[in-house]
Amino acid sequence: MTDTADTTGDALRIAFSPCPNDTFVFDAWAHGRVPGAPALDVTFADIDLTNGMAERGELDVLKVSYAVLPWVLEEYALLPCGGALGRGCGPLVLTKEPGTDLTGKTVAVPSERSTAYLLFRLWAADVVPGDVGEIVVMPFDEIMPAVRDGKVDAGLVIHEARFTYRNYGLHSLADMGEHWELTTGLPIPLGAIIAKRSLGAEKLKALAESVRTSVRMAWDDPEASRPYVLEHAQEMDPAVADQHIGLYVNEFTADLGENGYAAIRGLLTRAAAEGLVPPLGPDALSFV
Repeated sequence: MTDTADTTGDALRIAFSPCPNDTFVFDAWAHGRVPGAPALDVTFADIDLTNGMAERGELDVLKVSYAVLPWVLEEYALLPCGGALGRGCGPLVLTKEPGTDLTGKTVAVPSERSTAYLLFRLWAADVVPGDVGEIVVMPFDEIMPAVRDGKVDAGLVIHEARFTYRNYGLHSLADMGEHWELTTGLPIPLGAIIAKRSLGAEKLKALAESVRTSVRMAWDDPEASRPYVLEHAQEMDPAVADQHIGLYVNEFTADLGENGYAAIRGLLTRAAAEGLVPPLGPDALSFV
């Protein structure tokens, strides 16, 4: 799919998820309402696919998991806006029975290259004696049915599953975000916007400003983005889509700020100490 925001120059190749927070953030830009912004050639892909695109250096701008940053920051710069951080919005571990002991148990996860997975492993290191057992990677929409049907002992879920897991008769064993916030005091870093460093400092700064403008326009007129959001929301109930946006689009989307950067570096530093990701260089998160 291609949307144009300006008829001059080549379209900027961008990929983000069809989730409501991403379509809400990029609606104004994708539909030509951000003055002076470059044209967008939009690819919709779930974050496990965009992570792979980033590792292969395929597109100009990508929404990825913060967990993939240690592998891609040589080629891509982290934009200081547009991503998803927040409080009370972390991944959940779901089980069929409340209070399940996960020691040695099988856990389904949507990806091992994800913030949710890093938060889960840090939580397990703190609270599961002897650690969990086998990790099974499966598409996120298959995780709750797998837990319900007893194919796995527990499942790690994100996004709208926070609002729908009770429909499957499941219980929330633990909130990874709550554990992170209690142990660090920092917001939960989930999704990042990155852009190729080869675009150059001036263009990167302009891109960041286009993202901020698109976010502000969505906040100023939420109804304008609704058709785009619901078109791509995979038959999601509009009320759930609104909850999703309210949870994941916040002040950190407009600007990471000191706390946002501290959360990102804190997560990746702790994950590196556990051997989950390569260590970050001192200037790895620098923008331009």
